[in-house]
Amino acid sequence: MRAGVVSPLSSQMPTAALDAARPDVESDAHAAAVRAAVGERLAAGTFEVPLLPQVASQVSIMAGTADADAARLSALIHRDPVLAGHVLRIANSPAYMPRMPIVSLQQAVARLGLQVVAEIAFAASLQSGVFRVPGYESVLKQLWRHALASGAFAKEIARTRRSNVESAFLCGLLHAVGRPAMLQLVTDAAKALRLTLPPARVFTLLDDGHQRVGTIVAARWQLPRPVAAAIAHYADYRQASAFQHEIMVTFLADRLATHLTVADAFDDETVRDHAVFADLNLYPDDVTALLAKKESVARTVDALMV
Repeated sequence: MRAGVVSPLSSQMPTAALDAARPDVESDAHAAAVRAAVGERLAAGTFEVPLLPQVASQVSIMAGTADADAARLSALIHRDPVLAGHVLRIANSPAYMPRMPIVSLQQAVARLGLQVVAEIAFAASLQSGVFRVPGYESVLKQLWRHALASGAFAKEIARTRRSNVESAFLCGLLHAVGRPAMLQLVTDAAKALRLTLPPARVFTLLDDGHQRVGTIVAARWQLPRPVAAAIAHYADYRQASAFQHEIMVTFLADRLATHLTVADAFDDETVRDHAVFADLNLYPDDVTALLAKKESVARTVDALMV
């Protein structure tokens, strides 16, 4: 592993927490059995990818069209009353600082912009209607917090680099979608084997092939090519043959999100100590400005959690 690169596992769980949850021999054996079962399912192609919620898919498509408007977007979101409620709650949160209460989806679009409302709807829909892991909700919540923080930081990096903010958000949000998919796959395999693994032990299994699983999800969901590339290559952006800029932005967003969401993962100086900043032509002042966004990103993440 290159110096300064944080492993996917350490980006999700503090070292102290992992040390405190060291599995015993029996747990090791159970984890090995689950890992083997997951590998067999992937090799056999029997892994069933959850469907992307229809509203989320259509919102994503609509946001990228030239003729999208507030009425069409609000009508689409209204098809799911629970989602509509989430969107209005988030739009009225301190993270988006409305001057007056927002009482309708069309008003939310007028105040916040169509793209922002589409992002809110997409993120809320993913959290509430895709991956189901009874008993492991706390693990899934950790994964979503990191994903949302990555999406928010990716937007900030894209603004600094004057690149596509909307694409950056999707790349950041979905770059590790293989992890919640792996969580579902791991827990399903454990249930089939009649084995019980504690959440901390399950966490250690999520990195095994999560990028491979993520590419399967990207293909089934027909995600945009830059997003699929970010999923496949974010952990080592120099190996990418296309969309390298988007993938570098995603790598840095993941790193900043880890700094925000994982206690004692690394300090500010460690965050700065990586070649990705030079690769993105970011100067020390740019880095300082990005690190200063932690509080605003944290507010956005808190607002977007459903």
